[in-house]
Amino acid sequence: MIEVRDLTKRFGDKVAVDHLSFAVAPGRVTGFLGPNGAGKSTTMRLILGLDRPQSGTATIDGKRYEQLARPLTAVGALLEAKAMHSGRSAYDHLLFLAQSQGLPRRRVDEVLALVGLTPVAHKRTGGYSLGMSQRVGIAAAMLGNPPALLLDEPVNGLDPEGILWVRNLMKQLAAEGRTIFVSSHLMNEMAVTADHLIVIGKGKLIADCPTQEFIERSSERSVLVRSPQADRLGELITAEGGVVKPETNGAQPTGLSVTGLAAPRIGEIAATAGIVLHELTPRLASLEEAYMELTADSSEFGVTTPPRTGPAGPPGPAGVSAPAGAGQPADGKEIAP
Repeated sequence: MIEVRDLTKRFGDKVAVDHLSFAVAPGRVTGFLGPNGAGKSTTMRLILGLDRPQSGTATIDGKRYEQLARPLTAVGALLEAKAMHSGRSAYDHLLFLAQSQGLPRRRVDEVLALVGLTPVAHKRTGGYSLGMSQRVGIAAAMLGNPPALLLDEPVNGLDPEGILWVRNLMKQLAAEGRTIFVSSHLMNEMAVTADHLIVIGKGKLIADCPTQEFIERSSERSVLVRSPQADRLGELITAEGGVVKPETNGAQPTGLSVTGLAAPRIGEIAATAGIVLHELTPRLASLEEAYMELTADSSEFGVTTPPRTGPAGPPGPAGVSAPAGAGQPADGKEIAP
């Protein structure tokens, strides 16, 4: 269990974390969301004892980080993928960490195998891609086999195969009863990974609830309508006060997206006019849409949300391509000796 109670952190006149309180329970993946500058990274640093708060507490199983005798066996963390000496190999980097905690050498081999870096374990990390460095960071977080993990943007730099691997790893660790606390800007990924969300803005708590409940808080609801008489139905819906937007697949129309009217009323309009319906499906907002709506007033930089033009694209750029355990470098590239 990770607990934050009335946590406040200032940097000069700026309040980065403002009387923040929440708990991260074991046995589930908890997503940590918020706009840039919301205080997410500062909060994680406070939990890990890398910064000191002006007031409040952050504890792991009831203890502050500095009170943990062997911290890597209590909590693992990935805050910065490149936080390692570029002249050291991944093996030596992890061995140093293991020896500092009294962990056996074999544990280094185990976590390297877990993240799929065994073939390049003795290459210098200065030649690693961002995705490979992320895997080293995850290996370091898992080194002490801790019951709690804090991961800041763990899929940054990973290709879709690597992202799927990290997602499944987090779910597996949560299923084992561990506390998983993960920060990410990839809403599509959080939607399929996080069981629970903690959302902050300008250092303050906005939401602390299950992912589905957070989505349902959004007022952005629509109804998907498919009909061979879509044009006529669209006119009738508009006359009733509904807002109709055509949905397409390329240039091919696929249906209507209706807001402002509930599905039963749309069905009644169609029945009265003798219009055939092929589909009438109520839809909630996506996590991304709900997040943008509910954090609209919490952006430090006053970003304006652009009009929605369609579904979000796939997650970020490729960084690695080899899945865990693959017998080749994790991104298929040559690495500097």
